[in-house]
Amino acid sequence: MKFIPPLLSSLVVSACLAAPAAYAQSPVCTNDKPIKFAGITWESGQFYTDLIRTILETGYGCKTEVVTGSTAATETALVGNDLQVWVEQWNRTDVIKKGVEMGKVKLVGDLLSGGGAVEGFFVPDFVIKGDAKRGIKPMAPDLKTMADLPKYKALFKDDEDPSMGRLLSCPVGWDCEKINTQKLKAYKLEGDYTNFRAGTGAALDAAISSAIERGKPILFYYWSPASLMGKYKLVQIQEPAFNQKCWDTLKDPKVKDACPSATPNTKLLVGVSTPLTKSNPGVVAFIEKVQLNPDQINGAVLKMTERKVGGDVVAREFLKTNPDVWKKWVSADVAAKVQSVLN
Repeated sequence: MKFIPPLLSSLVVSACLAAPAAYAQSPVCTNDKPIKFAGITWESGQFYTDLIRTILETGYGCKTEVVTGSTAATETALVGNDLQVWVEQWNRTDVIKKGVEMGKVKLVGDLLSGGGAVEGFFVPDFVIKGDAKRGIKPMAPDLKTMADLPKYKALFKDDEDPSMGRLLSCPVGWDCEKINTQKLKAYKLEGDYTNFRAGTGAALDAAISSAIERGKPILFYYWSPASLMGKYKLVQIQEPAFNQKCWDTLKDPKVKDACPSATPNTKLLVGVSTPLTKSNPGVVAFIEKVQLNPDQINGAVLKMTERKVGGDVVAREFLKTNPDVWKKWVSADVAAKVQSVLN
């Protein structure tokens, strides 16, 4: 993001799931106050949040709540210990960076294996490889790098300006939209490609899905974890290796002479308030063990999207069907408690 997802307008506390009556509160949760989680606005963050909450409640007898609101509001609440856990932190905002510097927030864990979250420019794999089953021949078999894009601008034609290709980018206001605008400058693509901003995250997904389902070429920005990564075969356009100096020029929209760099993979962290690390160290110790691979999280998010269900539903299903994954995070007795509730 990463992108900063569309912001919600108010700070509201949602109803919490009650701790199972069958279990007395464990030493992991050292007081009767609920642990408050930020209500995250994108699916992967929601899934991770519900996965962690479900295990805390069913396995440890903890009480939890979700505090919904804008990214800025909930991150500010984390700094002030008005909520204690902010799952799937990309560590991109000034609020979190300052909170860490002041010692009020700690970033822990490593939610995604394989090097972290990926961002970049993609095309459907049939654009390069074709798809015999669908009768689609390769459209750009030698498309590999950003330097190859100018000769394919007619393939990715902008309907509103046929003389230009179209890059489908992030909605205005997302962090990635600013970076992508700079990248078009850095790769000298401004004369060949329209920087087309999607209206919303949902509109971005809809445009990508529509093109792929119709077998049409499309060039777009995307990231993982995300539902479309679990649904379609995509090929990432290669960029030069990450370069910190160039990356700094891409992050600053005021810089005119930006230079090329891949977006660095982002380690997905969990933001916890410093008071929580002192009062409930067992909770933090458990959170630090939570980790999924890209296929697992992309698959979970895809289920949420296709079935239009919340992270709580898919989290419980995941726990039922993947005990070999999550039992590594907890002790045998905690695992038994979670399993008995799920059954």
